[in-house]
Amino acid sequence: MRANNVFFGIRRSLSLTSSILSPGKILNKSNMNPNVVKMEFAVLGPVASRAGEIEKELANGVKKPFPNVIRANHGDAHAMGQKPITYIRQLVACVANPSLMETDKSIPSDVIQNAKAFLGNCGGRSAGAYTQSPGVEIVRKHIAEYITKRDGGIPANWEDVCISSGTSESIRNVLKLFINDKNRKKVGVMIPIPQYPLYSASLDEFGLGQVGYYLNESSNWSLDEAELERSLKESSEKYDVRVLCVINPGNPTGQVLSRENIETIVRFAEKNNLFIIADEVYQDNVYSRESKFHSFKKVVTEMGAPYDKMEIASFHSASKGFMGECGMRGGYVEFLNMDSEVYMFYKKMISAKLCSSVLGQAVVDALVNPPKKGQPSYELWKKEGDAILASLKERAELFEKAFSKLEGVSCTQVQGALYAYPSIKIPAKAVEKARSLNQEPDFFYAMQLLETTGICIVPGSGFGQKDGTYHFRSTILPPSDLFKEMLKRFTKFHNDFLAEYK
Repeated sequence: MRANNVFFGIRRSLSLTSSILSPGKILNKSNMNPNVVKMEFAVLGPVASRAGEIEKELANGVKKPFPNVIRANHGDAHAMGQKPITYIRQLVACVANPSLMETDKSIPSDVIQNAKAFLGNCGGRSAGAYTQSPGVEIVRKHIAEYITKRDGGIPANWEDVCISSGTSESIRNVLKLFINDKNRKKVGVMIPIPQYPLYSASLDEFGLGQVGYYLNESSNWSLDEAELERSLKESSEKYDVRVLCVINPGNPTGQVLSRENIETIVRFAEKNNLFIIADEVYQDNVYSRESKFHSFKKVVTEMGAPYDKMEIASFHSASKGFMGECGMRGGYVEFLNMDSEVYMFYKKMISAKLCSSVLGQAVVDALVNPPKKGQPSYELWKKEGDAILASLKERAELFEKAFSKLEGVSCTQVQGALYAYPSIKIPAKAVEKARSLNQEPDFFYAMQLLETTGICIVPGSGFGQKDGTYHFRSTILPPSDLFKEMLKRFTKFHNDFLAEYK
């Protein structure tokens, strides 16, 4: 397996000022936490950093062969021009400034009702007060109701739910529970390859072992039991493997796991006594008619004993779906069958951070407790949400077809999530050139693309991939006009690149 820890195959020297590098500093690179030095986060790596520099250069009048940077590297809907959902912003506005409920007559009555209910659960009826560490009680209850409805009536207990400032925080908090320096071997965590680099970065930071299992690209990034068995067997001598992470719908691959595939994963995890981390933040983003989202909780419950006793942490977020509220930082984790004493310690751990963003919690409430049919906000809420999801579905199909038309590029079906993950054949001369620069070939390609066209993508080496294969991740978020421009620039660059290095 290509080193998943390597950031696009290169190690960047830290660009620090001379004053920071002064030899008399108490804390310096040689004596700081080595895990922090080791960790990398590909999505906001050197390609994205260079994109930021280019944006500043353009703003300062530097001439480029393109007028703007197209950021296709990050699943940030609003940064790509998506407009906020009206109900969400009205709710947040009322929570942040309650006087609006008295003075602004345009705010619908259900928004006011929900804002008052939310504030009624806040200290001093103010969003400026700390909440309980697991979150505002009424929102946790709404989350449990939402999960129960989603899973066809399978009950959820609100006390098993904790809200966080974004799902990433909850995922990292759960991973921290497995750090145990008293073990003879490092605790190993199975993660998909390709994977969202939150996992590899966090495992490096926490000193946990990465146990990669390859997704099967030939069957639209499905998960094979034989591959799980291989991965576990090969890592068992080195690590005490205790966790299996699954991202569904997939990031960066855009696949949606079938019910049958999930049952296979569940049986494997139960047989090998593994705790399941179910990253389900894209559960509302399913575009293929043949695909359907199945929660791990629902599947294990319906499978019955012994699977319904399995320990699972599942996650959802206000950043994805049709809301796209990345900057508001709102997400949650639901625990299933967790040891009660461990859960007590989990809540103790998160209490050290006091509480998550209160406005982020209000956005989570909008996610799980949206306007109901017949309420004043419902029609606009449904219209805006349906339009966004329909547009994402259209763009998923458009990206897949457009990239697959390019010579040497193939793209699997984008069944869900927010990304296309094409495979690209890089000519041998380009591979040789990249190696001479101590770069991964797909990093070299991505950086050349950025400098030539202003298009910012993420090289597949930042997510992990099989040796000898190259990929890149692009979001499907650029609106149609911008995507057409992006494809025009991309096609010319790609053809010129192939011609230069053939």
